[in-house]
Amino acid sequence: MMNALTGGGRNRPAGVLAFLLIALGVATAVTAHDHASSFMWGAAVVLVIAGLLVPQTLMMANQWERAVVLRLGRLKAIRGPGLFLIIPFVDTVATWLDQRIQTTEFNAEQALSKDTVPVNIDAIIFWQVHDPERAALEISDYRSAIARVAQTSLREMVGSSLLATLLSDRKQGDQMLRDDIGRKTAEWGVNVISVEIRDIGVPSALQDAMSRQAQAERERLARVALGQAELEVAQKFVEAAAVYASTPAALQLRAMNIIYETTKERGATILIPTAMIDSMNPGGIMALAAMGQTGPKAA
Repeated sequence: MMNALTGGGRNRPAGVLAFLLIALGVATAVTAHDHASSFMWGAAVVLVIAGLLVPQTLMMANQWERAVVLRLGRLKAIRGPGLFLIIPFVDTVATWLDQRIQTTEFNAEQALSKDTVPVNIDAIIFWQVHDPERAALEISDYRSAIARVAQTSLREMVGSSLLATLLSDRKQGDQMLRDDIGRKTAEWGVNVISVEIRDIGVPSALQDAMSRQAQAERERLARVALGQAELEVAQKFVEAAAVYASTPAALQLRAMNIIYETTKERGATILIPTAMIDSMNPGGIMALAAMGQTGPKAA
């Protein structure tokens, strides 16, 4: 009985008050029966009727709720939050509106992009009722309408965008959807807070082709980088060859350094011809350096 009086827990204060009035009316009726008092019988009837009418008169809306009150079929007021009174059998609460932020999931399956690629896109929209009067009077089911409008706008956005744009710039797609959906739902008193694209699915064959294309592009860049490195190395070799040609002593020192680097770690033994040893003699090297500086003399 208590649950029926409170309207499923929505109007608990009115239910409690109704229960107390009915209990008091019953107690008064018992007393009137014992004393055979017509006045107390009347009071008992009044209390019971008042208890039955309280749930139809005293209403309560939560902080996030608004009640659309109609009087004889015409809009009377938007009530809430808190307790408010209506006239039984004259006023009715047509609907209760939740003004918290709501979420709706929607998708576009097998939608063709501008470059005729079939894609599947999942998205979510965050919205809020900011005008309860328009949301109650302008459209019968704004929740279903929001889902349909969001799906239609998503398919339109996919059809006007290239697949590469959809994959690389989701933020732009989110903003386009938010503006488009928000413009349509504003007439219903619904404000679109944000739209987020969660996933973009493309056919597996196209994924393989895109993967091969990306791999080929990476290989091309690697080959270009390798060729650039070889070119730089070749230029350094040309410069080194010019230095060695103009300064024979530098070539001898380089040969000695190569021999040292070869034998310093493992202690290997290298057999070197006598002529090569003579050419590495410091005296010979100094003579070659002097000849390189002064040039050949006339006989």
